[in-house]
Amino acid sequence: MFKVPALIGIAAVLACLGAQAQQSADPRLAAATQSFSALPEVERKAIQSDLIWTGHLNSAATGNFGALTFRAVNSFKAGRGEPNGQLTPAERQELARLAKTARDAAGFAVITDQPTGVRIGIPQKVLPKREATAAGGSRWQSGDGKITLDVSAGPATEPLQAIFERAIAVNPNIQRKVTYKLLQPSFFVVAGETPTGKFFRRQALGPSGLRGFSVGYDKGVAATFDKVVTAIADSFEPFPSGAAPAPAQAPAATGGPPVATAPAQPATERFGVGLVVGKELVLTARAAVDPCKGLRVGTRPAKLRAQDQASGLALLDVPGLVSGALPGLRDAAPAAKEAVVVLAYDATAAARTAVALPGEAMSDAVLAPLQPGGAGSPVFDRQGRLAGLVTANPSDKALIAGVAPQRNYAIAGVAQLKAMLQKVDAKPVAAAASADLSTGAIAEAAGKSVVPVACGL
Repeated sequence: MFKVPALIGIAAVLACLGAQAQQSADPRLAAATQSFSALPEVERKAIQSDLIWTGHLNSAATGNFGALTFRAVNSFKAGRGEPNGQLTPAERQELARLAKTARDAAGFAVITDQPTGVRIGIPQKVLPKREATAAGGSRWQSGDGKITLDVSAGPATEPLQAIFERAIAVNPNIQRKVTYKLLQPSFFVVAGETPTGKFFRRQALGPSGLRGFSVGYDKGVAATFDKVVTAIADSFEPFPSGAAPAPAQAPAATGGPPVATAPAQPATERFGVGLVVGKELVLTARAAVDPCKGLRVGTRPAKLRAQDQASGLALLDVPGLVSGALPGLRDAAPAAKEAVVVLAYDATAAARTAVALPGEAMSDAVLAPLQPGGAGSPVFDRQGRLAGLVTANPSDKALIAGVAPQRNYAIAGVAQLKAMLQKVDAKPVAAAASADLSTGAIAEAAGKSVVPVACGL
């Protein structure tokens, strides 16, 4: 079953350079990453949450340090100290104080909405009016009616895609501009503007049906309410389990060096994706496996057999790997803007999850919302034919609240795939055009040949 991690946050984050590339160019980022990574996870998330509330971070509190958090810390430190991406204890205390003041002013509290089962943060002083909706959900509204937050839940009586299509449809009677949209098998996000307002909607599909929330607010309050929307989205759990997390306490201001409670633990693995192309043979991207001290495909150790710098491809030997059927290959590259599907894995070390992502073919690239760990992901056309393989490393791209937006990623095309496979006597079968398939059908047909790759650093 192909799943997609939940997206939280508001789609207004500008693209930034990747953390890995910047660390090599800016030693301050490398040092800040080490200092931040040494902190307990609850404190890392607390710092990011506080930066959201002070208006410096427009992303989710994931606990991961990157260029967005680095810039947010330095923006907060402007006029206070050296722009090194690190907080002294005194700066950390001041950040916590300012964030608490903003939270308290909004009356922000994470609650479990009883009618819907949704867990979400509510700025109760900003939205004091609460009522039930006719559809069985909950509504919070400001006293002047300029801000409305709706939470909804119900059975999945129609495909998620149909609801998404209606959400982004152009209505000639309504002046509305969609500024961000993302559809995945288990959720969608739509954000945009009207002549006088802004809106953000998230709908999720789960075992209990459909759950979601939407926020609409006047542009006149956007300067102060934008960060509250980010905080609401960061708190949102459509299908929560366990107790709501308690906010972390800020450390006391004692002066001294930047905050760090233990020696930094650098990353020990980098992740990628591979395609089984023959007996004990996996095709992947050089970016996923070079350089590595050790390689693993799934739970099996692997060894680099060959790599090609020009195409960005690499071949791995994986003893004991059961051979899957190599998907049929297109005879030519996809046309510009042709719809494609990317089969990938997320970058969670503990339990990587397969994902099927809609994309669009570009010249020597694919436009898709690839998560970190997506280097080596195969690209299929809508007939299920292999059309390319991602050679770029998505971990070097900015995330929107923990999930990558649609971006261009370099791929090795049909001719390059053929050339690489011929080096090991693998003979891909050309596949003729046929009727279009659903994303699920493509994932079902080719998914068994797509495997997670791990590179020991």
